[in-house]
Amino acid sequence: MSALSPTLRLASGLPPLGLPGSLALAVLALGTLALGLAYGPAQGALFLVGGALGIALYHAAFGFTSAWRVFIAEGRGRGLRVQMLLLAIAVILFFPPLADGTLFGNPVKGSVSPAGLGVVFGAFLFGIGMQLGGGCASGTLFTAGGGNARMLVTLLFFIIGSVVATQHFDFWTSLPALPPLSLTQLGAPGGIVVSLALFAAIAGLTVLVERRRNGALEQAPPAQREGFARLLRGPWPLVWGAVALALLNFATLALAGRPWGITSAFALWGAKGAAAIGFDPASWAYWQTPANAKALSESVFADITSIMDFGLIAGAMLAAALAGRFAPSLDIPLRSILAAVIGGLMLGYGARIAYGCNIGAYFSGIASGSLHGYVWAVAAFAGNVLGVRLRPFFFAETRAIRRADG
Repeated sequence: MSALSPTLRLASGLPPLGLPGSLALAVLALGTLALGLAYGPAQGALFLVGGALGIALYHAAFGFTSAWRVFIAEGRGRGLRVQMLLLAIAVILFFPPLADGTLFGNPVKGSVSPAGLGVVFGAFLFGIGMQLGGGCASGTLFTAGGGNARMLVTLLFFIIGSVVATQHFDFWTSLPALPPLSLTQLGAPGGIVVSLALFAAIAGLTVLVERRRNGALEQAPPAQREGFARLLRGPWPLVWGAVALALLNFATLALAGRPWGITSAFALWGAKGAAAIGFDPASWAYWQTPANAKALSESVFADITSIMDFGLIAGAMLAAALAGRFAPSLDIPLRSILAAVIGGLMLGYGARIAYGCNIGAYFSGIASGSLHGYVWAVAAFAGNVLGVRLRPFFFAETRAIRRADG
């Protein structure tokens, strides 16, 4: 039988999971069961949704940061067009229940926040941090879970930046801002039509830019695998990733009563860490609102965003093992570590004062029709433009590309 094992593995198309993959699979299975028993079936299901998000993000390499960087630096817009597809699917799914206020008989609400100076500054800061830190909120989690040791540095300082921002949160919310506004106030059909028109216009603009700068549109790379092996081991087409993320965000809305978010958990983890070393975050205005005070007083396993983040990391680790690519390396250049520190702080601080990140503000915000989601996208894109210009100082590969381009 031992002689047949390699053949059987080859025939099934499955690589050995190894310790990381086996551990991730065990965490997802046992975590779902334990959370379901301790906090209810929805909490266990949301942990599993987080795991599925990690798998989808990793297998599709669905990076918001890289898509924006490639468009800014090279005029290639395929990644941005897929993001518009992601948003289009999401608004079609989200707007009817959000306009009605219920989904499957349960109350739901969107990620709708005020659009003010705090959002503009925070999103701009977040955009710079995306390019220096090497990822956005979802990108930081799935690449860290997939074995990228540098992203653990980004994540640590993401958390630190998040908790520092909560100390200043009342100042940023005191600045001028428009009240929370959503396209769902036009009714679901009207809001969907306006949203789809905006997405089509952005996609069309990327086509014009790409053809002008490159002569033709970039084609998707050829498939390395087909059928079930591709589904299980990746890599997925970007479109698969977009569809999966939209459906899983809708599942989050159904289970949690609100869309997917990531970074509020980072602030919570940072606050708990700060309290452990002698600070008093409970005295800060941010942590005195009923919901935040409750989260700070309870276990992180009672927090929906936290358990979805934990699931996402485990799912990405499982996906990396299935792909045969989980191989962490500690050989990280000093400038790259410095970029991770600076970028992480910008990501954390910016996300908190802007009411979210590329997921909570951009993806879930726009899926909710929120004006602040659109403001966030414009300001974050501007930050990415500056961040791309700063990258050559920190990353050798971008310096080499610049020299090669003359």
